[in-house]
Amino acid sequence: MSPVVASGQWTLPESPYALWARGELDEHLGLPEMLRVEVIGGEFVVTPYPPFAHAAMLRRISERLHWAELGVPGHPWRVVQNVGVDLVEIGDGYVSDLVVVSAEVDLSARAEDRYLSPNEISLAAEVTAFPSAHNDRRPVSEKPTKWSGYARSGVPYYLLVDRDPRQSGVTLFGEPDRGEGTYEVLGEWKFGESVRLPEPFDVEIVTGAWKPWNA
Repeated sequence: MSPVVASGQWTLPESPYALWARGELDEHLGLPEMLRVEVIGGEFVVTPYPPFAHAAMLRRISERLHWAELGVPGHPWRVVQNVGVDLVEIGDGYVSDLVVVSAEVDLSARAEDRYLSPNEISLAAEVTAFPSAHNDRRPVSEKPTKWSGYARSGVPYYLLVDRDPRQSGVTLFGEPDRGEGTYEVLGEWKFGESVRLPEPFDVEIVTGAWKPWNA
């Protein structure tokens, strides 16, 4: 059975975003914990947690940044996976596959902090999954996506790993235009090529084992 993605409008006591921000949206929707709930473009989106291959790609990105941290005294970056990001300015709330934050943000985090804010994130990364990949990509209509939401919120870099066999590859976006909600393409790679994250990260990610879904 194929995974199902649900999105839309519901009869709720408050907006989906307001409930998400307090960690109450799952309860109001009556959802089990194995589902991921986000608010994208003002609508809630429910997706299954991703498969192992998806997680393995994220692990590889995280490992490369972590190795750089171990090898360089005073390395300024820290990596966190599956973290909530509160985009309060646009009324969205995401569960980012992976984010890179500064060491200062990491050290200043408090136990009671539920989410990161966009201004604390230096790079966000998403790995697409079937059938919700459109939520991670550049919008093809006026309906916002996480791509445009990250840009509108000023996240400096967005790394998209697209596992769709029709267009598989890795794209690094940057130079966000907050007014338009758009990014510029800074680099594109096919699976099997080494992805180079430029300064300020200066990390190379080997993708030789990465494959599209159902491959």
